[in-house]
Amino acid sequence: MTRAFSNDLRSRVLDASRDGMSARSAAARFGIGVSTAIAWIASARQGRLTPEKQGRRGGSRLDAHEDYIIGLIEEAKDITLNEMVLRLAEERAVSIGRSALDVWLRKRGWTFKKRSRMHWSRNALTF
Repeated sequence: MTRAFSNDLRSRVLDASRDGMSARSAAARFGIGVSTAIAWIASARQGRLTPEKQGRRGGSRLDAHEDYIIGLIEEAKDITLNEMVLRLAEERAVSIGRSALDVWLRKRGWTFKKRSRMHWSRNALTF
């Protein structure tokens, strides 16, 4: 993925357009794509002079159900992800995948081990 253009370049293209230069001429003059210049000028006409935020939106739709999910875990310590997904769908009408729930839990520090922390042949905890 290429780097985003600077705001300085955007403002120079918009200034040139305001002074009467066409979008194609401004694109050629500043070395950007014609479609980029057209999009910048169109968004400036709608009042947006700065670029929109890039990347994914923050948060998750599971954030609203955090207390419920933590309650499920505390209610049954050995609950599986599949059971949690099923209960979310049945009781809260939240449709989410098992891996998405796993990622959401891991971001909050919840991990589940399939084995105990002590090896069967040792007396000390293993890490």
